[in-house]
Amino acid sequence: MSTIITFNELRRIKDSLPDGAMRMIAERLDLNVETVRNYFGGTNYNDGESIGIHTEPGPDGGLVTLDDTTILEIAREIASI
Repeated sequence: MSTIITFNELRRIKDSLPDGAMRMIAERLDLNVETVRNYFGGTNYNDGESIGIHTEPGPDGGLVTLDDTTILEIAREIASI
């Protein structure tokens, strides 16, 4: 089931993570850390993949549709949001 949030909300969650959280998420899910960064809006597709994030321009940074919210849920858990 996909979820839609604003890009600014996704970035706010990313920015609230402590140092090393991207690596923790990557290790927990057996993903490349760049793939996790790309989930939060990064664009390093040489070292990481795109995994189910679709953006659409609009207010508040636009809308982001997430095909899988596992990374988002772990990030919220780590950031205690």
